[in-house]
Amino acid sequence: MKRSRGKIIKLLFIGTLAVTVAAVPEPANLSDVYATSNKAVVKSVSAIQQKLLTAMSDRQSTVRFVYQGETKSLKSQLKDALDQAMASDPYIHYTIASYSYDYRGTSSSANVTVRLSYRETAEQTDYVNHHTESILKRIIKPSMNDHEKVKAIHDWVVRNLKYDTTLTKYTAYDGLYTGSTVCQGYSLLTYKLLKEAGIQNKIVEGTAYASDNPKGQQHAWNLVLLDGKWYHMDTTWDDPVPDRDNEVSYTYYLRTDEQMGRDHTWIKSYPKADTLYRNTLANLAVEDRARAGIYEEIKRDLEYQLYDSRSIVSSYGQLQPLVKAAKTAGDKKLVFRFDGSEKELVNVLQQLQLKSNLGSIQYYHQVFENTDDLRVQIIW
Repeated sequence: MKRSRGKIIKLLFIGTLAVTVAAVPEPANLSDVYATSNKAVVKSVSAIQQKLLTAMSDRQSTVRFVYQGETKSLKSQLKDALDQAMASDPYIHYTIASYSYDYRGTSSSANVTVRLSYRETAEQTDYVNHHTESILKRIIKPSMNDHEKVKAIHDWVVRNLKYDTTLTKYTAYDGLYTGSTVCQGYSLLTYKLLKEAGIQNKIVEGTAYASDNPKGQQHAWNLVLLDGKWYHMDTTWDDPVPDRDNEVSYTYYLRTDEQMGRDHTWIKSYPKADTLYRNTLANLAVEDRARAGIYEEIKRDLEYQLYDSRSIVSSYGQLQPLVKAAKTAGDKKLVFRFDGSEKELVNVLQQLQLKSNLGSIQYYHQVFENTDDLRVQIIW
């Protein structure tokens, strides 16, 4: 079965946030406002923000309080407080499905009601927290540095989640409990695992484009901070389609803005990612000799040998020794960079099948980064 990036059928989706703002009613009498003296009183945007963040963390559906202060700008202040509360905790932000607010009062005080709905209940978030801790205990070793931790987390997410083609599962809980979710769930679970492992990261909102969807569709992925440098990481698009057990792609693993920008765009302001990770690994292998073997293994997993022009294959004669070496090592698959068209690739693989006694051969291919070459995986 063949597969190219142009034939990726994975749909991209990020849940949208519904917002309702009630029209400001006519001012009530002062006595109407202070009659509800049992309500908490707040006097600033920061106080509103903290109250809302606490309510969101507890998954409260209704928040009521009295605001004391100039109310002519209260509408914008409430919006700012809600935005700031969600921005302070990305996990909460992307589990909120909708919010609305209304208020009634005078020019100097108002009763405020905020209503919130969630994609994930408090119990479901507790489930995610418990399983996050359990997963990290299994995949993270005390000897690992941050580079090893990020790769272990990336690989676990890709291997253990499947993309939800019904587009009905948005959360990390969905991913853990049912095994499938959309990109928002992938990025939320990745965010949670990285954060609990001590790795600073952000969730990026944007648009991703496949060749069969030139208009693009909303998408979410992560920005990861390693040794003071930011990198993009898209666990959704690193999960092969159709899903293949234990198969991990690294096409979108720790990428620069330029690399990611070839088929992903974003509008909001995010930290710049301008360091090539393959250069980072090369430097680490020199600077940290004790871990040089680990970095070399990561480089092999990330297929950085494909950037070496000496490894490019264009004929059966060049491919055959690579396959022989893979067979000797006990492997039943091989990844290589091919200089030629798909038709030429098929001819080479037909020769390989006839002359190397491999039996049936499956192959997957996509355009290799910013070149006319193909990145090819064969399985026999």
